[in-house]
Amino acid sequence: MSELGLIWEKLLPLFKRNKVKSIFIYLFFLIYFSLPGLQIPILEFHSTRISSLMEQRGIENFLFFYPKQNFVEIEDINPNLLRAIISMEDGSFFNHHGVDWKELKTSLRVNTRRKKSVRGGSTLTMQLSKNLFFTTHKSFLRKAKELLVTFRMEKELSKKTILEQYVNVIEWGDGVFGIQKASEIYFDKEPIELTTTESAKLAAVIPSPLKHQPNVNSRYVQRRSSIIRARLSDVVLDF
Repeated sequence: MSELGLIWEKLLPLFKRNKVKSIFIYLFFLIYFSLPGLQIPILEFHSTRISSLMEQRGIENFLFFYPKQNFVEIEDINPNLLRAIISMEDGSFFNHHGVDWKELKTSLRVNTRRKKSVRGGSTLTMQLSKNLFFTTHKSFLRKAKELLVTFRMEKELSKKTILEQYVNVIEWGDGVFGIQKASEIYFDKEPIELTTTESAKLAAVIPSPLKHQPNVNSRYVQRRSSIIRARLSDVVLDF
């Protein structure tokens, strides 16, 4: 009998005695072995070209239009854009290990009181995890996978790499992915040439990139970009 067969023979009586525990063990292994393996550590040296969200958008457009982006090194991006993103999306980015438990608790309390989702609690790492490996379709299983990938990213990647990957894969509009394309389309500039105001406007639309455009002075963009500019001096790029 193989070694795997011997292990199964020993575990089978336990599974029969405790079916509830068996279900949890089964779900754990199902989730664990469905996670991306070597794809996470190579992000430290590899520039992402296609993400799961890009693939999802391509399928939604029946493959007539397939999103793509041009990867740009973090040194070629205006630091104020990085500060703007952190200030609005994840103020504790350099201090947490994937999940900002304080912010998550506050978001849950606010959303419960309002009886709808009005405040997000996702960190930049969680957002990157979802963009790279999952889709926007919500489920408990997907969220569990997202958290496990988030923890692995924080363990295996530097904060600099996480931030660099993030600005290169997130969605900035219909078919607009990554800061290189967003800078060109909205402001006809390279990422390093963006002004502080333009950087704040780009960061302002991240939660709703299909509803708002950074180069349109809507009340939403003006209000959020104003908040971001006031917070910029509080963010120190620790890498």
